[in-house]
Amino acid sequence: MNVHNLMEEYVAERVEETYAQLNKNRPEWLTCDCESCRLDVTSYVLNKVHPHYIVSGRGAIYTAQTLVDKQLSADVDALVMDGIRKVATNLRPDHKIIAVQTILGDQEEDGPSFNFPVITGTVLNGATFEPLVNASIEIKDKTGLLQMQDSSWSNPCNTFKSTNGTFSFWPKSITAGRGNICKKFHFTITASAEGFSTATQGIDIDLSSDSSKKKQFGSTLSLKIQDLILFKN
Repeated sequence: MNVHNLMEEYVAERVEETYAQLNKNRPEWLTCDCESCRLDVTSYVLNKVHPHYIVSGRGAIYTAQTLVDKQLSADVDALVMDGIRKVATNLRPDHKIIAVQTILGDQEEDGPSFNFPVITGTVLNGATFEPLVNASIEIKDKTGLLQMQDSSWSNPCNTFKSTNGTFSFWPKSITAGRGNICKKFHFTITASAEGFSTATQGIDIDLSSDSSKKKQFGSTLSLKIQDLILFKN
């Protein structure tokens, strides 16, 4: 059974149409409308609207009727404009790089690959066991720093107050000779912060190669590691 949120297509369509209208008489505040910005706006709106899930043809008809509601359309359009303004005035430093990498990634040859889960963890203050912010975390293998799936995932990355000391990595897929090859990968994760001793944790991930590269991640494809606890020097 496939569960699908119809709001994804609906919001993405409204984002595209709104950018098209704005570009007819492009306002000065609209500094960029690249694919990366459009995805940021779509994500912003989807996080603020109620999802409409379907599992059948009947559900698709019912939800499609819901989506023509004028109030819903007005609410989504207002959120889209709000999102476009916020994204335009708070561009990520690497948003152009992400857009280019998205294009290059689409051009990469697809094939059997080892697809890694999103690796998440939390850095804690050893004295209080509260989340530790402004910590730097890096993930390595025997060759050095791991390359991430795209530049929206940083390595090293930092912890922030807004994310309660949590960090995440999504290692780049590795080409495999064929599907269903089993292999163990060993990584080392190190956390450091000014005034604290460093903490290191080794992790092993057993993977079976898939028939193609995964270009989207989900909560089902994730690995939560043990908390990294840092103590003051």
